[in-house]
Amino acid sequence: MPQPSEPKYIPALLFHWLTPYYDVIAGATIRERIFKQALIKQAGPEPGQQVLDLASGTGTLAIWIKQYQPHATVIGVDADPPILSLAIHKAQQANVSVQFDRALSFNLPYQAEQFDRVMSSLFFHHLSWEEKESTTQELLRVLKPVAELHVADWGPATNIVMRCVFLLEQLFGGFKNTQDNVSGKISTHFEQAGFIEVSQRQTFDTIFGTMALYSATKPS
Repeated sequence: MPQPSEPKYIPALLFHWLTPYYDVIAGATIRERIFKQALIKQAGPEPGQQVLDLASGTGTLAIWIKQYQPHATVIGVDADPPILSLAIHKAQQANVSVQFDRALSFNLPYQAEQFDRVMSSLFFHHLSWEEKESTTQELLRVLKPVAELHVADWGPATNIVMRCVFLLEQLFGGFKNTQDNVSGKISTHFEQAGFIEVSQRQTFDTIFGTMALYSATKPS
């Protein structure tokens, strides 16, 4: 009997051999601490809430969420086993309690209306249009009514320099997937899924382009 195939996903830096260097590269190139801390403050997780870090990568955002709000339950989910191993090790080193699960973004192993916050960073630009649609529908399912989605990802360039440097990211990340970001269509995906109060809240210039922070709310 044929064995089921492994789920397809794109590694954080496109190639598995780069995974161990993700934290060093991200810290040196995309102002990771600045925009992720801004995303956490924007989301404002509260005591007793359940928070999901979608496509948690090496666990940096999930760990910082837990450190920001120790009395929240924080879960990170990612499809990449090697990067999940790094995340688990980092959480142990940081002495924080974060649960890490393996799953695809459009087939999450969680109950409906489970989470008060879903947060995600630098993930949506990896997805095709169809995968973005199915992912946002899945996020709407797992969020509680009036709960919030907070996303950091590449956005429309704030100036011509940012647009030019983002061409390098598009060269490696794929023009088709990333074109939604530079065209400002990330918000459109959230709105079409049924989210309300969709907004681009903040932007940060990096050496690879403009990082945008978005928020959206599930209707009551």
